[in-house]
Amino acid sequence: MSVPRPAPVLLFDACHSGVVLRSVLFVELVLAVAAMYGGAGFSQWAGLLALWTGAALPATLSWLLFICLLKSPLGRLSLIAQQLVAISSGAVCGLAGSAILYTAGFLPQAFWWASGGSGALLAAVLMTFFLLRSRAAAPAATTARLAELQARIRPHFLFNTLNSAMALVHREPVRAEALLEDLSDLFRHALVEQGEVVTLAEEIELARRYLAIEQVRFGDRLQVEWAIDERANGARLPPLLLQPLLENAVKHGVEPSETGAQVKVSSERRGSTVVIKVSNTVPAGQGRRGNGLALRNVRDRLGLLHDLEGQFRAGLKHGVFQVRIEVPA
Repeated sequence: MSVPRPAPVLLFDACHSGVVLRSVLFVELVLAVAAMYGGAGFSQWAGLLALWTGAALPATLSWLLFICLLKSPLGRLSLIAQQLVAISSGAVCGLAGSAILYTAGFLPQAFWWASGGSGALLAAVLMTFFLLRSRAAAPAATTARLAELQARIRPHFLFNTLNSAMALVHREPVRAEALLEDLSDLFRHALVEQGEVVTLAEEIELARRYLAIEQVRFGDRLQVEWAIDERANGARLPPLLLQPLLENAVKHGVEPSETGAQVKVSSERRGSTVVIKVSNTVPAGQGRRGNGLALRNVRDRLGLLHDLEGQFRAGLKHGVFQVRIEVPA
């Protein structure tokens, strides 16, 4: 029986703002170093860098735009074919940059071979960098996933939930059944491979089930408030991103307080950005404890998915600990 060959994947996403920023900065750095060979002083170096930037920047952006527009068809090609397309288009854009300077009269002659070769070489180096970066991110994503999975299957949470269900079996069997159904859904999501991305709506549904379980255990000590913007529900997140934040809110807010704590989950779409907040009140004088492992895990997984487009902030202010996440809509 022949083993099916893996489907081709996109070498890198030129539509991503992080890719654009890194590409432009790399090209500018190369130009800045190369200009040192042609300028005797700072003024000559700066003038030469500005001249070359006038050609290289449009050429680089044109190359990125071309690769971005071909994102879908390129994703169906093999990696070698993608590399050939990217290198050849880099050479063409390099020729176009040289043509800009020659046409404007800044060059005595058009250096076609040098310009085309430079464009192809820069494209090849950028491709190699993004390919190595994606390969390095794969084991990091796996490690983060395993750490997240271990954080989800906490024995004390399981035992507490089962104890709560046993206490309800004879007194309130309907609530006990609902509790066990929520627990089953939580463990199914934790143990089943879901892929790299889920929607915010799925994460919120899972968060509701988790807090419903904890509500049985803590009763009135756990006060939950939801402020969900339906327009934000399509935002993409790594799976099981919200639950560790809610577990932290329960552990550091509700458990150590005799009167309990308020936990609030909110989402809001602001233009092309979705803002997600998870906050909880903290008992007076206790501050925020813990080693921050769950927060670092969430931050790392968010960065692997959204790179520079994903923002993560967390902090304690006026007795309320808040995690704020921003992702593309």
